[in-house]
Amino acid sequence: MAITLKGDQKISSVPTSKMKALRINLNANIYGTFAEIGAGQETARNFFRAGGASGTIAKAMSAYDKDFSDAIYGIEDDRRYVTESRLKKMLRHEINLIEDRLDRQKHPEKLFFSYANTVTTIDFAKKFKGHGWVGIRFQLDPLEDYNEIVLHLRFKETEARLQQETLGTLGVNLIYGAFYLNDNPKELLKSFYDNIDKDKVEIDMINFSGPRFMYVDNRLMSLQLVKNGMTNAVMFGPDGNNLLPAQVLYKKNILALRGSFRPVTKVNMDMYEKSKQQFLNEKKVNPEKTQFIFEITLSNLRAEGEINERDFLDRAELLCSLGQNVMITNYQEYYRLVEYFSEFTKERMALAMGVNNLIQIFDEKYYRDVSGGILEAFGKLFYKDLKIYMYPYKDDKTNEYINSENLKVHPRIKELYKFFKINGRMVDIEDFNPEILSIFSREVLKMIQEGKDGWQELLPSGIADMIVKKRLFGYSRRK
Repeated sequence: MAITLKGDQKISSVPTSKMKALRINLNANIYGTFAEIGAGQETARNFFRAGGASGTIAKAMSAYDKDFSDAIYGIEDDRRYVTESRLKKMLRHEINLIEDRLDRQKHPEKLFFSYANTVTTIDFAKKFKGHGWVGIRFQLDPLEDYNEIVLHLRFKETEARLQQETLGTLGVNLIYGAFYLNDNPKELLKSFYDNIDKDKVEIDMINFSGPRFMYVDNRLMSLQLVKNGMTNAVMFGPDGNNLLPAQVLYKKNILALRGSFRPVTKVNMDMYEKSKQQFLNEKKVNPEKTQFIFEITLSNLRAEGEINERDFLDRAELLCSLGQNVMITNYQEYYRLVEYFSEFTKERMALAMGVNNLIQIFDEKYYRDVSGGILEAFGKLFYKDLKIYMYPYKDDKTNEYINSENLKVHPRIKELYKFFKINGRMVDIEDFNPEILSIFSREVLKMIQEGKDGWQELLPSGIADMIVKKRLFGYSRRK
C-alpha cells in the first residue's frame, strides 16, 4: 500500500471500497449483473451503498435454494455447488441473459459484465473455515469478445460475518481492477488485497482469459501469488493453465520431486521414472488415485537474487512439454511441504530426492527457525504416511555409489537416521542409470550459456530442440 505524508497525517493512495464502487457506478457505460451464492449479496451491497447503483446494476440475485440454483444453472456432474465449473456456468448464463434482454442498438456503448461467486463460509464447529470461487466476465469494448478472470480463495477468519465482509471487499476490488487495471495484470493481482489484510483470505489459484489477456501467461500469474504472499503454493498443468491444488491432491497418493530443473536433465527424469515405478508397486498405492508433482521452491527461484521471470518460464516451458504438473511453493523445509499435502490427503506420500538433499534434511542448521529443532521437524515429517526415495550419488574420488546404506551423517544425528532407515521410511532408488550420475543442471546451464557443445546429450529427448527453438536459458546469447 503506497503511503504519502502530509504534515503529521498518513494518507493512503489506495481508494476505499466505497470510492471504487462509486467510480464504477458513475461510469455510464459499465452495466451488468451480480449473482452471489453462499455468503449473502456482499459485493452487490457495496455498490448499492455507494450510490448511483442504478446505472451499474441490471440485476442482483442469490439463488440459495439448491433446486432453484439447479433450475437456473443446471446440475453439476458431481452434484457440488462450490466449484469452478459452477462459477463459469453462472458467469456465462448471466451474460447470455444480458445479451438477450438488452438491445445493442439501444445500448451501443454499454460494456456488459457478469460478476459471480459461489462460496461456503465457516461451519458452526469452526473446523472448516470455508472457501469459494469468484469471477467476472466483462467487456472492454462493445465490439470485442468477453474477458474473464476466475480465482479461488480460502477464508482464514473465524467468523462468518467477517468472511462475508471480506468477500464483499474482494468482489469490489475484482470488478474495479477488471475495468481500470486490466492493462497491468500484476498490479491488478495486487489490488485484490486493497483494504484487506493478507491474514484474512488466501488466493491460491487464478486464471486470466480473453482478448485483453491473450499475452498473459497464467503460470507467471501463479508465481505472483506466491511471490506476493497471497498463498504458499500454486500449481499449473501441462497446458499452462493454473490448477487448484486442493482439487488435484484431494484424497490422492502423492509423489513429489523437488529440483531447480534449470534445465531438466536425464538425471531428473531417471529419478522420477524409477521412484514412480517403486511408488506404484507399493500395495497401498492406487495408480488411479495418484498424483506426480515437480516442485520448485521460491527460495530456489531466488537463488541468484531477485526472481528472474524469464528464467522461471523457461523451466516451466520444459516441464510442461514433458506432460508434468508443476508446483511452486514457499516451503523451503520438506516437513512444511508434507504438512501442506496432508491438508488434502491421508494417503501415502513420497518424496524423491538426491543424496545432497537428504543430507540437508539431517542437518540441524536446516531447522534453526523451528522451536523444537530437528526432532520437532522429523516428528511432523514422518508422523505422516511418508517415504523418501533416495537417488544415489557417485563419489568421483572413490568411485563409490553413495546411498542410504553408506551415507555419512553427523554423529549426533546418526541414531535418528538409523531409526528412520530401519523403519523403512527411506528407500534407495533401484535400477538407476549409472552412466548419467555425473550430470548436474548447473553445469549444463553453464554449457548452454557459454556456447559449448555436448549439452544436448545430457537432456531428455526433445528438450534440447525446444531450448534451441525457443532460445531458452540464454541460448540466443551464445558467442
